[in-house]
Amino acid sequence: MKNYILALVILISGGITAQQGSKSNVSVLGEGIVKVVPDQVKIQLSVENTGNDVIQLKNQNDKTVDAVLNYVKQFEILDKDIQTQHVRLNKSYDYNKKSYNYSASQTITILLKDLINYEPLISGLVEKGINRIDGIVFSSSKSEALKKEARKKAIENAKLKAEEYASVLGQSIGKAIQISEPSNYSPPNPFYRMEAMAVSDSGNQTLAVGEIIIMQSVQVIFELD
Repeated sequence: MKNYILALVILISGGITAQQGSKSNVSVLGEGIVKVVPDQVKIQLSVENTGNDVIQLKNQNDKTVDAVLNYVKQFEILDKDIQTQHVRLNKSYDYNKKSYNYSASQTITILLKDLINYEPLISGLVEKGINRIDGIVFSSSKSEALKKEARKKAIENAKLKAEEYASVLGQSIGKAIQISEPSNYSPPNPFYRMEAMAVSDSGNQTLAVGEIIIMQSVQVIFELD
């Protein structure tokens, strides 16, 4: 019985000592933002035709795609920056005409690294037979370096927040004991401003380049002194 009591006292004493030895901490979310004018754009476009002769339809699409790819190479766009995304052939029945119709399409993405060529490229592609533009996405060729810069800013922001919280309590922060990136990170989003636009032959403005935002978040836990 005495041995049992002694063991219990030692266990309780050890728990109290451990609690007294552990430090309080503060957990903060830091955010780093870098804005940059994009210097490249990914264009997604399609060739789409319909008809009732599937062989003729395929040949028509193939001819247009060949003309498009040859035209794109005039702008010194590398093969790795041109990619076929989708090739589709659909069959449907027209109940009024009692016949089958076909729809053939091919989707291509092009990474254009010189925005000055945007307008002549698009105009020429339309002339070659492109009949659908599905969207464009701006980006920066320096995205990896910008992400690193945004991460550093996120750490600095986290430290500033922790210092502000601690100072209100009359304390200061110690070393960082844990750093992690939230799993719900969002990719860069376009932030538009009206400048650096492409101008068509008719004098109309056709492209607002704007800015893109590179955002990084980091969760940091600091000790409190």
